[in-house]
Amino acid sequence: MSGCPGAGEPADRAARVALTWLAEPGNRAVWTLVQQAGAPAALDRLLDGDIPDARLRSAVTARLRSGDPRRVAEIALRRADRLGARLVVPADDEWPTRVDDLATLELDAGGIVNQDTRPPLCFWVRGAPALGETLERSVAIVGARASTPYGRHVTTDMAYSISGKGWTVVSGGAFGIDTAAHRGALAADGRTVAILACGVDRPYPAGNSAMFDRIAERGLLVSEWPIGAAPFRHRFLIRNRVIAAITAGTVVVEAAARSGATQTMSRVLALGRPAMVVPGPVTSAMSVGCHEILRGHPYARVVTSATDVLEEVGRIGEYLADPPRGPEHRRDSLDEESALIMESLPSRGALTPEELAVGARLSLRTVLRRLSLLEMAALVVRTGDGFALSPDQRPIRHSDE
Repeated sequence: MSGCPGAGEPADRAARVALTWLAEPGNRAVWTLVQQAGAPAALDRLLDGDIPDARLRSAVTARLRSGDPRRVAEIALRRADRLGARLVVPADDEWPTRVDDLATLELDAGGIVNQDTRPPLCFWVRGAPALGETLERSVAIVGARASTPYGRHVTTDMAYSISGKGWTVVSGGAFGIDTAAHRGALAADGRTVAILACGVDRPYPAGNSAMFDRIAERGLLVSEWPIGAAPFRHRFLIRNRVIAAITAGTVVVEAAARSGATQTMSRVLALGRPAMVVPGPVTSAMSVGCHEILRGHPYARVVTSATDVLEEVGRIGEYLADPPRGPEHRRDSLDEESALIMESLPSRGALTPEELAVGARLSLRTVLRRLSLLEMAALVVRTGDGFALSPDQRPIRHSDE
């Protein structure tokens, strides 16, 4: 809590590291204690067993069997310094303030992961850019690990274009859609941020090591877990609340019926952030989750391009785009009476003004006046038999017509 005495001081920072090691990030009871008394005092209470929450008390007791949290924090901070990583806490100028909205996040679903959704106590960061500034204009793109070529193609193009407009692309570093999002941003020489579910010294999966190195050079690797923390399965679910809260909006591209991406979107929607979904083939199992989000949540929006995404997250009027439309034709601007005359003309041959008046159900005077305008516009030509369509206006007749 930045307003507490000593906030941001070494004791506060070390206590936040120790607390994150003692209990998984987002823990409601730990966060509340820190808000009430500050991190050092909260740590003292946990170590003394002064914990009303029985579940947390049991977790802390079990954790203490594997080490001294203060010693763990000291070692982690030293290792981070050697690695070139830094600890960012709420008292720091670069703290990303959007994550503070997690303080009010309430979810209807049961389970510990859906209850413990409070803001992070700290972030470990690798990379030079300031964390808050980098995330100020950012979009998360998430989705299936077992992605299809369609999903990867859409994601890469979208991330490339979003990054090209000066926005940061955020994802989780996993195979599939996450990888395509990071690589699309890197290809545009833009910034990308990977929010990890393990220590920033051991990004997961290892198969993306080269990509993580590039991200650290151009953007940021970010984690709530101390240096050396392993990527346990449940940590990915805990991490997803941060992806939802830390960005201006989130796009999901491909998601199975039950996936981490759909879980992330539940948090995006609960926070009132722009929740965007790329639709996919109805025959693809990797699009079932996307379509379920759209069917079940009226505030979820369909997006099919970077322009759609930026229109949702940008300032009002900043990224207005014309609605898609087919090729324009000279006939498009015709008034209704001229259009009726054009429709009455045969594809081959000519009609007299009198015949056109009958076919178009207009007065002869109106037909004559409109024919003069159509002739001037080179849409019709005068012939010995009357009026005909100009050659470039004759429709193509198909064999089945």
